[in-house]
Amino acid sequence: MRRAESDADLATIAAISTTVLPETGFTVEDMRWSDRTYPGGARFVGLLDGRPVGEAGVGRVYVYGPEFPGFWTQGSVLLEARGQGVGSALYAAVSGHARAAGKEFLLAMATEDHPESIAFLTRRGFEMRERMKSVRLELEDLAPPDIAAPDGVEITFLETRPDLAEALYDVAVEVLPDVPGDGPQAPGTLEEFLERDVRKPSIPAWGVAIALDGSSGRPIGYASITIPGAAPTLAWHHMTAVARAWRGRGVAGALKRATIRAAIDHGLAALEGANDLDNAPMRAVNRRLGYEPRPDEIIFRGPLAPA
Repeated sequence: MRRAESDADLATIAAISTTVLPETGFTVEDMRWSDRTYPGGARFVGLLDGRPVGEAGVGRVYVYGPEFPGFWTQGSVLLEARGQGVGSALYAAVSGHARAAGKEFLLAMATEDHPESIAFLTRRGFEMRERMKSVRLELEDLAPPDIAAPDGVEITFLETRPDLAEALYDVAVEVLPDVPGDGPQAPGTLEEFLERDVRKPSIPAWGVAIALDGSSGRPIGYASITIPGAAPTLAWHHMTAVARAWRGRGVAGALKRATIRAAIDHGLAALEGANDLDNAPMRAVNRRLGYEPRPDEIIFRGPLAPA
């Protein structure tokens, strides 16, 4: 087991993660951004007979404040190296780091089409905390939709109106605590919000749609996509947020159509997203727009490995 700090180690981690999960792997740039924005985490490389065959990371759960008592973790082991203790050693390494940071438990995600990952977690005492309904929209043969903003609403993009970036924070402060999940989400400070939801390298300015109140010109909602470096023709829906007073008027649908149109215009092949089981309004928007079901994403909570 080796703690990863050099660019070479991070490149090894990126290669392993992308080999195991081609559509959700991450790049060195992704990891450097995370380490700058949310310091205090750690990454490890697992070696078998001197050859890197596994990786794992642990650190702050982005959607909660730094006082949250758990850390997020993820990991992967090459298929041919499984069953030889590498995953257990990585689990011990991330647990040791979390314990030293004063954390009490770990959160991890697995999709229902990877039963081996679910079995790894459940054997170690992890239990399901949240189930997310995942969906996908194929774009290659899809005509760009009309945005069709409701009366009194104007849709623009951050690329056109970079001056609106800080005003989106007011929407986030109101909306994020309402997002269903394992506790209220925290928008953090203005600077943290801008780094996570606006300046993040994988979020293109053309992929951030903004809904404006036509009378005041103030943002009342926004939707954004993020493009993983390991799969540059695929984008994920990062966030769709609408101020409470404007919900139920078609604003979310217009924002979603705007991001779909932007994705098609920029040559993307597909869009994916995931929403909590309790987030019925957004799941209904996805169904109306033609998104097809994908394997559920399951969030697990579990203990630290014994010291």
